[in-house]
Amino acid sequence: MRRREFVTLIGGAAALSALPRAAAALDYPTRPVHWIVGFPPGGATDILARLMGQWLSERLGQSFVIDNRPGAGSNIGTEAVAHAPADGYTLLLISAAQPINATLYEHLGYDLVRDIAPVGSISSEPNLMVVHPSVPAANVAEFIAYAKANPGKLTMASSGNGTIVHISGEMFKMMTGVSMLHVPYRGAGPAVVDLMAGQVQVMFATMPSSIEYVRAGKLRALAVTSATRSAALPDVPTVAETVPGYEATAVYGCGAPKNTPAEIVDKLNREINAILGDAKVKARLADLGGTALAGSPADYGKLLAETTAKWAKVIRAANIKVD
Repeated sequence: MRRREFVTLIGGAAALSALPRAAAALDYPTRPVHWIVGFPPGGATDILARLMGQWLSERLGQSFVIDNRPGAGSNIGTEAVAHAPADGYTLLLISAAQPINATLYEHLGYDLVRDIAPVGSISSEPNLMVVHPSVPAANVAEFIAYAKANPGKLTMASSGNGTIVHISGEMFKMMTGVSMLHVPYRGAGPAVVDLMAGQVQVMFATMPSSIEYVRAGKLRALAVTSATRSAALPDVPTVAETVPGYEATAVYGCGAPKNTPAEIVDKLNREINAILGDAKVKARLADLGGTALAGSPADYGKLLAETTAKWAKVIRAANIKVD
């Protein structure tokens, strides 16, 4: 066989082998899709997954079933997806936890970059730096001055060791030089309750867990942790307006097992981006304190890598360990 004929034959075979994959993507999904959430029902991650699942179901004509697999800071759910068949019927709701856990845990049953394919980002959500009304500080600058004048007096609540709430506070301590005693709780709910009672003084709380208490005057918001102000609280400044370079944002997105066909990943990405372009969807996310964040799988993969490296520096500098 002549070389040119051989090359033509191989090229034709490759094109034919790609046809089943393209057809699968065209028909996908033909049965329910399981979207795994590594946290219990009712939290911010779960709420977002259920909203996106509903919208994707409406667009694609198949149920997106939310499958809660709580435990080990979302590691149980993430590992389940990492070892699932790469056929597009098992997805992962990625939160701030996975990039943090990559450094926080010494021994994981998966590797985020190696085992999870980024499908697309969904939204970004800042935390709120909130204090009990008794704290004599109306802004971040006054808080820093008060903390430095009263070393060891302030206690900083979090929703648990290694959470985005904890890491955001540790980065603030690292960048400002203030000293605060970390008090971890088993979840945001009890931490916020004690903060409102004055048992602790400050918290870098998630927006859904704290925004209504700020609006009701039960907590004072000093700043948002994102690089720009939040549309949900436009009059609240950013931490970065006082501490240049500070930014701590939880980014939510969709992942799939590595080697999921590119055609399926691209189809999911297009549908997610189309949903995020809807004005009603943007408004609903804003109600939850988030901002729609559309982009390509490559964009999201880059963002995950950058976030993982960023939190690794904070975790190592603060010598944060999990129980």
